[in-house]
Amino acid sequence: MITNELIFVAHLAAVSSMVLGFAILGKEALIALISIFFLLANIFVIKQIELFNFNATGADVFIIGIAFAINLLQEGWGIQISRKAIWISFSTSLLYLCMSKFHLWYDPASFDSTHAHFAILLHHSTRIIAASFTSYLIVQLFDTSVYAYIKKQTEGKYLILRNYASMLSSQLLDTFLFSFLGLYGIVDNIWHIIFVSYFIKMLAIFLTTPFIYLARPILKWHAEKTQS
Repeated sequence: MITNELIFVAHLAAVSSMVLGFAILGKEALIALISIFFLLANIFVIKQIELFNFNATGADVFIIGIAFAINLLQEGWGIQISRKAIWISFSTSLLYLCMSKFHLWYDPASFDSTHAHFAILLHHSTRIIAASFTSYLIVQLFDTSVYAYIKKQTEGKYLILRNYASMLSSQLLDTFLFSFLGLYGIVDNIWHIIFVSYFIKMLAIFLTTPFIYLARPILKWHAEKTQS
């Protein structure tokens, strides 16, 4: 039987591989992928799963994928492009939320059997969405600033260290922000939620290590192509 833990590792590998594949195509492809990941995260966050006997959501892998992709974007094309990607992905998900409201406003036909399922899937708690969007914007802008600072201090060396430092710090901020903005007063133990969520994110970040190694030749290839 395939366990959730094995699916989690395979899911993370698939998302990280997509980041590398889209990076080969260039900055436009990475921006599109980041937008897709944030949109998927907003859809899949409503599914609750168990990982390592803890409760989790189906969105954490996408959040790590976004952070990984933004760091690669910044490494290869600069901080301005990575911040542009943040605003584009934010706007894309905002568009999705608006269009989902229009979809639900339509009265279904008498023979329709899908509306009830769409209502469950597309109905979003205002507080959860506000928390998600607020934390996403703050955290990703924070991540790009931290990454730029560490890159400057290390003179462009230690790619893996920079990824670890920026992702671990930004995801800690994300966990605190989303938990208190979206869940405080709703869950019994907010600190348990924070601990579990951050533990899963840390695990996901460390599992991306092989993909960071694989990103090096892609970024080098793009740099050489730009210079030629």
